[in-house]
Amino acid sequence: MTLKTLCNREVLVAYKDDTIFNAAVLMRQYHAGDVIIVEERNGLRYPVGIVTDRDIVIEVIAKELAIDTVTVGDLMCRELVLAQEDDDLLDAIRSMRQKGVRRLPVVDKSGVLVGIFAADDLIGLIAEQLQGAAGLIGKEQAQEKQYRY
Repeated sequence: MTLKTLCNREVLVAYKDDTIFNAAVLMRQYHAGDVIIVEERNGLRYPVGIVTDRDIVIEVIAKELAIDTVTVGDLMCRELVLAQEDDDLLDAIRSMRQKGVRRLPVVDKSGVLVGIFAADDLIGLIAEQLQGAAGLIGKEQAQEKQYRY
């Protein structure tokens, strides 16, 4: 399985000069824990950073900074860990674990943002597969009862 089929194509984005307040409002509105900071070139969005809800709490609120004067460009993590849309799921998981990140912006071969893959997505995928396996066991047991009794 590749990230092309697994990533979420609805990505919250912001620009470097957007305020942290605006990013927080976006996160609240869409129930998300991050925004990807992008630069637009020729109408295409290229990821250059990420700001998470945790970044806002630790670096802005806990330091009592004025949330409407700090920009996402001031706060964003510039060492962005990216994944290619053709990357295999297991490679993406390995990368997340090695780099200690819970979210991977997904880009195409040109580096254009096409989606995001998060640990939450992975947990949902695993839960879905486990539910299918549990259903298989239940079905097998039901068939066995039908034919053996």
